[in-house]
Amino acid sequence: MCGIAGLIHRGRSGDIGREMTAMLQALKHRGPDSAGFALYGKPDPDHQIMRFKVAEQADLAKGFHIHQQMRDRKATVDARLAELGATVEHEDQATEYAHRYVFGFDGDLKHLVDYLEDIDAVEILSIGHALELVKDLGDAGRVSSQYGLGGFKGTHGIGHTRMATESDVDIRSAHPYWAYPFNDVAVVHNGQLTNYWGSRRALERRGHRFVSDCDSELIAVYVADRIERGDELEAAMKRSIHELDGVFTYLVATSDSLGMAKDVMAAKPMVLYESDEIIALASEEVAIRSVFPHEIDTFDPYEGEVRVWQN
Repeated sequence: MCGIAGLIHRGRSGDIGREMTAMLQALKHRGPDSAGFALYGKPDPDHQIMRFKVAEQADLAKGFHIHQQMRDRKATVDARLAELGATVEHEDQATEYAHRYVFGFDGDLKHLVDYLEDIDAVEILSIGHALELVKDLGDAGRVSSQYGLGGFKGTHGIGHTRMATESDVDIRSAHPYWAYPFNDVAVVHNGQLTNYWGSRRALERRGHRFVSDCDSELIAVYVADRIERGDELEAAMKRSIHELDGVFTYLVATSDSLGMAKDVMAAKPMVLYESDEIIALASEEVAIRSVFPHEIDTFDPYEGEVRVWQN
């Protein structure tokens, strides 16, 4: 089931947090287990924004010891960032387990992420100059309120409402997925990949890491791998149509772009609205109309189609 949505303003910023919240809440019936947002603000080339967690939401019921463990994990993150020469200039905490850091760093990003995720239960959700990736259990309205996303100003975003079918109901298995280890690349997906394990093992042999058993994460890692090999985003997406088996529609975002890909059978829905000022996509038209209540013309992309738009 699941629902995906994306929106990009052309040449300007908008109320992307409020708009994506409305679109995903309209898709709540497609996936009530969790909701996730990849939102893009104004890029800051001098700083990285990191979203990370030190536990799962369900861990909070384990009592006093888990709270101490979360504090210890965060302290270890701080110590390792300092060890690597990263300078944290600002930090926020949405929950006891979810943190947001803004920091300066000019070293090896992959090494930084691997070193931090070597800490027990620490997971980097995203790093970017513009990207902020937030996901948690519950519907989009709850997650947006919990993390204060309603006032987020930005150029574009993608999001997901999840019905768990093949992996656990936890934050780790929720979408979007950051395309580790690349700045500002995130993916959401509706569908099923039938060559997941073979493709995963091939990517792991190339040095890529997976944090879940969700097949949607494979698309993010696949895109990251193709970029690493020198592909432009659109080329990587077109290649994916032929190399990823199954039925799928996915959206991918970078610091200045939004892309869409459908497999050759086009079994998973996608509705598209395009104007001179904005492009909106979603699994159902009701999500687009939550942002544009006036009469609009929408259409369905073709099978095997790949499209990329820039801010």
